[in-house]
Amino acid sequence: MELTPKNLKKLNSKKGLLALLSKEPLNIERAIRYVDYQKKLEELQVELIRLQTWAINNKERIIIVFEGRDSAGKGGAIRRLTERINPRHMRIVALPKPTEDESSQWYFQRYVEQFPKAGEIVFFDRSWYNRAVVEPVNNFCTQKEYEIFMNQVNDFERMILESGIHLVKIYMSISKKEQAKRFADIKSDPLKQWKMTKLDEKAQDLWEDYTVYKKAMFEKTHTEISPWKIIKANRKTEARVNVINHILNRIPYDKDLEV
Repeated sequence: MELTPKNLKKLNSKKGLLALLSKEPLNIERAIRYVDYQKKLEELQVELIRLQTWAINNKERIIIVFEGRDSAGKGGAIRRLTERINPRHMRIVALPKPTEDESSQWYFQRYVEQFPKAGEIVFFDRSWYNRAVVEPVNNFCTQKEYEIFMNQVNDFERMILESGIHLVKIYMSISKKEQAKRFADIKSDPLKQWKMTKLDEKAQDLWEDYTVYKKAMFEKTHTEISPWKIIKANRKTEARVNVINHILNRIPYDKDLEV
């Protein structure tokens, strides 16, 4: 990469020096890319504040669903989406294993209970789509339960949309090689080891099974009124920018609103 005056100015900034010195060996091109990413991210986060302000002012309700393979970067994308917006008007929902009572209820019920109130954005870090992929792959549901879900989910989402809720569905996609690399990184880092679950341990061995159910999910639930957006996530920074851009494009907020 050519060291133009513009690029030298980027490197000579606080962010540029941190990016240059934070990883070995020194990589000027990577550091400049990171400075560009940070600038773009800040611009997009201003737009997210504008989107949220519009939602609050107009009592809009927004659901953003994140799905994807283990370690695909769902949590990291959600953190960049939420770190600058008003925490009083948003929630991140990552539901644990259902209780005995929840298991006896209509499958969608515990997700409906987390839906947004007026002026609120809810981010689902995994959602009702657990039953489309994770549960059947790991034998957490019966074949009949899976089929019932697949038969109901499009009608369920049509009702969500017809009730006036904005629904955005995002799937973070990574390669098998990249997933293995990220798992190795998690295992070797004491600050990240807590992220590794029993399901993660099996993910590489079950890669093809996940692929089969993932394809079936897209074929059935990628509809005109409720489409999926597949985000290529091997490079985290690009993925985060693309996620935010997609949300801003999908929600018809007032782009001229002052914030």
